[in-house]
Amino acid sequence: MSRTSTQKLLTVAEARQQLEARGESVADFARRKNVKAAAVYQVLYGTKKGRRGESHRAAVALGIKAGAAS
Repeated sequence: MSRTSTQKLLTVAEARQQLEARGESVADFARRKNVKAAAVYQVLYGTKKGRRGESHRAAVALGIKAGAAS
């Protein structure tokens, strides 16, 4: 799901809360969105900012950054 300009971007904390609220593990989320679980963890815990590559795809999938998830 790509975010459009009308959809609010999430903070990292909000993205983490949404995963918890759905009862979805990071690994399950990563498989469903076809990104590496390590990249999702890195974005969620601030190790990576999601500027390029796999971490960017993870940030887009989480709804933290705007862009097209490729």
